[in-house]
Amino acid sequence: MVDEYDVDEILQQALDRLTVLADINSALAGTMDATEGLRRVCRIVAHRIGDSCVIDLLSEDNAIDRIRVMRTAAGGQLREDVARLPRLSDSATGPLARVLRGAGPLFLTRTDLHPGPEPDEWDAAQAHYFAEQDATSAVSAPVRARREVLGAVTVSRCGSHPPLAADTLPLIENIVHRIGLAVDNARLHREMEHIAERLQRSLLPELPVVDHLTMAARYVPSHATAQVGGDWYDSFLLPTGDTTLIIGDVTGHDLKAAVTMSYLRNMLRGIASDRQEPPARILRRLDLAQHNLYPEATATCIYAIIHGPEGGPRQLDYARAGHLPPLLITHQGDTHYLNGGHGLPLGVSTEVPRSSATEPLPDESAVLLYTDGLVERRGEPMNRSLTRLRQHAAALARETPAILCDELLTGLAPDGTDDVALLAVRLPPANHPS
Repeated sequence: MVDEYDVDEILQQALDRLTVLADINSALAGTMDATEGLRRVCRIVAHRIGDSCVIDLLSEDNAIDRIRVMRTAAGGQLREDVARLPRLSDSATGPLARVLRGAGPLFLTRTDLHPGPEPDEWDAAQAHYFAEQDATSAVSAPVRARREVLGAVTVSRCGSHPPLAADTLPLIENIVHRIGLAVDNARLHREMEHIAERLQRSLLPELPVVDHLTMAARYVPSHATAQVGGDWYDSFLLPTGDTTLIIGDVTGHDLKAAVTMSYLRNMLRGIASDRQEPPARILRRLDLAQHNLYPEATATCIYAIIHGPEGGPRQLDYARAGHLPPLLITHQGDTHYLNGGHGLPLGVSTEVPRSSATEPLPDESAVLLYTDGLVERRGEPMNRSLTRLRQHAAALARETPAILCDELLTGLAPDGTDDVALLAVRLPPANHPS
């Protein structure tokens, strides 16, 4: 007959295990960084179940990425490290090698953890790890997802601490199952990001080669979502020989936004090539076409044309459909925004007239077009964000367009919370030879 004390102890053990699982769920769900999530899990397991927790994940090149958290002998504090292990040896037959090939879970005693002399070199390295912490027992289980072995989790007890009990095995298996789901989801998310980025980049054009202009463009996808977005840039030569500068942003971060972006870009190319008209007239024609073909879509856009002979002087004719203003950067470091030619975003109304604006372009100056992901910060006024862009750009006034774009991305958009597109062009010195 089970006495009241035994019942209370059983219930407490069950509650403790449920609490551990709940904490592990929170650790895995509380970060988008898969490595950090696994480190948190290791800390919980090493603190609450064993003296050490090791997660070994098989990488794409069959090397092993190891996350280890172990309790130190003095004071019981946790020490952690991350390492890259060599590829699993074909001749290795030790416990971890077997688990990484799909065996287990294995309940390991001191004899299993400290093999006899002359083991395989790979096995010897693992035995050394157990020896240095004086492991007395361990459980090693494969991390699986969709019938594939992704790695292994090893929990061990050390020194004078009581060895792991056999009834700990179901709890560790449950933890390993959750780790497998988290690792698999992280890898699927990463694959989706790569696919989305390749799709997005395939929709972006190559910049034209113009003898008297230096151009560069960049597109950086958001790291906060695995979906494609609607940011785009473009530039091409008109039949007149003038050079267009275009940047835009379709509302949304999904496949529909990317497809709409591609349609708008191609429609704008066709309209501009067929109708050599002021930018405002071109954007109006594009707006009419969008209302007819994609009535539910909205987008911002800048359409600009660089006019003037190759030797100068040159000017920029432009119109804005709800987009942030271009930034003009002189060779001396003066900067100002081109706030003219402002109109409603595409897809809002075709009844409101649009206007063009003209800006003279000093020799050796640069023009920067960008999407809002470069400057917008949650909770920050836009004028402060735009001031920060001006300050960064002024310090880069004499750099090439490629360096200008790269440095602005590094300085202003390091967190990648939104898609960013940039297009920069620099004019030559005065009387540039043809």
